[in-house]
Amino acid sequence: MTDSGTAARIRDRIDTTRPHPARVYDALLGGRNHYPVDRAVTLKALERNPRGYLDVRHNRDFIRRAVLHLTREQGVHQFLDIGTGLPTSPNVHEIAQSVVPGARVVYVDHDPVVLAHARALLNGGPEGRTAYLDADLRDPATILAGARATLDMERPVALGLAAILHFVEDAAAYGIVAELVAALAPGSAVFLSHLTADLNPEQVLPGLKATGLDFTLRSREEFLRFFTDNGLAPVDPGVTPVHRWRPDGSWSGTALEPEDVEGQDALEVAARRGIGDVRDEDINLYGAVALKA
Repeated sequence: MTDSGTAARIRDRIDTTRPHPARVYDALLGGRNHYPVDRAVTLKALERNPRGYLDVRHNRDFIRRAVLHLTREQGVHQFLDIGTGLPTSPNVHEIAQSVVPGARVVYVDHDPVVLAHARALLNGGPEGRTAYLDADLRDPATILAGARATLDMERPVALGLAAILHFVEDAAAYGIVAELVAALAPGSAVFLSHLTADLNPEQVLPGLKATGLDFTLRSREEFLRFFTDNGLAPVDPGVTPVHRWRPDGSWSGTALEPEDVEGQDALEVAARRGIGDVRDEDINLYGAVALKA
């Protein structure tokens, strides 16, 4: 199919009448790759949980720290990042290749808006390799087959499942993770984050409900099963709220006076703030990194 035909096929898959998780996530990150319907429900969510943007932004920072740990301390130089979302710098390949220029990264997503922006993800360093798969998390066999074109599955691979499994019900989620982990070589790793109602339900539940999206929130024990069921050993500090997983002191905050934000909506204000003023009661995601023996 020609490039124009491919672009037309992608456009046909985009529904701008209903909010989509990747686009809502983009709005909370201060991105521009979303539609009015996504912005509207995100603003409604922030009305009910005004600091809800910190969940999303600290999830991104957890990914950064997890990838740095795996490249620097565990010697993992290949990454399979499923549920990639829209390009938000720094992306996994930018982080990994800043440490190991020859690192290889495969991104996987099934959202047509993400696919339309995939080329922005493919600008890896000259020594490394970066690829994108248009595939669904619910089809791990297709993901693994496609990943083998870029990754050497006989060597350690870091599997990333950040803020994606809470969109999959229990009946499927544990089996999907088991199939993916079974294909990883010894010395591989998994980094995973997940929404929970354990931490601050009075804040997270109203905000999530306002989006109109379906979530499967899991407890700490249910989250830990993704590791223990598959013989994975979490590294210190184990399962923690994402902002508590090996913080490195890099967060910043921006003080804004009322006149600084006059006429701006909650998303515009959030985009100007840093994440350094985070409190435990702001975060509703667990995060962990685990290794496969």
